[in-house]
Amino acid sequence: MIKDFVKAALDEDVGRGDLYALVEPAVPASAKIIAKSDGVVAGEKYINVLAEMENITLEWHKRDTERFIKGEILLSMRADSHALLRCERTILDILLHASSIATLTSKFADIVKPYGVKLLDTRKTRPQLRVFEKYATRKGGAINHRMGLDDSLMIKDTHLKTIENLSEYIETARTKIPFTAKIEVETETFAAAKEAMKASCDIVMCDNMTPEEVKEVVEYRNEHYPHILLEASGNISLATIESYAKTGVDAISSGSMIHQANWIDLSMKMD
Repeated sequence: MIKDFVKAALDEDVGRGDLYALVEPAVPASAKIIAKSDGVVAGEKYINVLAEMENITLEWHKRDTERFIKGEILLSMRADSHALLRCERTILDILLHASSIATLTSKFADIVKPYGVKLLDTRKTRPQLRVFEKYATRKGGAINHRMGLDDSLMIKDTHLKTIENLSEYIETARTKIPFTAKIEVETETFAAAKEAMKASCDIVMCDNMTPEEVKEVVEYRNEHYPHILLEASGNISLATIESYAKTGVDAISSGSMIHQANWIDLSMKMD
């Protein structure tokens, strides 16, 4: 899958061929990827595959999950000049995209770590980039939520509009979905959270609730259904995530780690 991904990315940029290579023969060359801002590395796994395809020798100075500061060299490369210059933009785009997500994710992870709360990503990813973007959140310190609809059964507000009896639906679902699949119910009020717990779900999502409302759900869960997991979600940002981490929930999910990630600055320089 990774090989197909990087090949498609390179083909998109090269098109019918690199016109530069028509002018002069290739010569031995080397280059470096240099950080022009601070961040966290992600993308190594993908760049390694591309380098193998294009006969580029790599020396990583900073690896996936490692932090870097402006001015540091992340990667040294050796190949013929045609290969390096043909792959320049693809290498940078992969590193920039993944590292930018990992960098923002690490800021979220640093905040929740003292509270022992799991940081989760969401399915709010760019089409065809879910595996890649969720790989990047992992490198920044998050845990993947569902990769798709087949991972677990999440009953969202839209689903609930079609369900007359939640308890009966969940009971039936247990006989049809895989034994290992969890059932999560999205709730927006304390009353709805109580109903979801009573219906014997595995996870209750407290969606768009205030920290005070989430704390009330946590206290009720602890007293009556300690085996059920609680997830806080809905417009959670760097500014608000700590207030949710303090409530005692098991996990906090945020799509912001992906869709709000601003690109860091990296550059390739030929030696």
